[in-house]
Amino acid sequence: MWSRQVGWFVAIGVVSTAGQALLYWALRLWWPPAAANLVSLLVLTVLNTEANRRLTFRGASTRPARAHLGAGGLFLLGYLATSGAVLWFTHARPGATPAAETAVLAATSVAVTVVRFVVLRLAVFRTPDRRPGDGVRC
Repeated sequence: MWSRQVGWFVAIGVVSTAGQALLYWALRLWWPPAAANLVSLLVLTVLNTEANRRLTFRGASTRPARAHLGAGGLFLLGYLATSGAVLWFTHARPGATPAAETAVLAATSVAVTVVRFVVLRLAVFRTPDRRPGDGVRC
């Protein structure tokens, strides 16, 4: 089960990270980094959570409301980490291009995604505990 879940999570994560990066880059033409990151992350978190609910963790009996509420807390973590990284980068390199900011955003998103998978799997989309004796037999 882990390999299937990791495979779907990675595929959805790649598409989500690319989508967020493109949306951020487009919004960055008009908005400051924190606002562009907030909107792009919010939009892609909702889509990402629903895709993971339907594909990655499809065996879990988690209701959509619980899935999205659980992902909301992770959204805050992701927003703080990615915004912090982008704001630090723009402070350290004031003349950086939106493309360079987007690269920092994407790299930070990858790190946050590892934490996100573990929390989603263990807390939000946990499957019912197995009974003693179920599973692999020696």
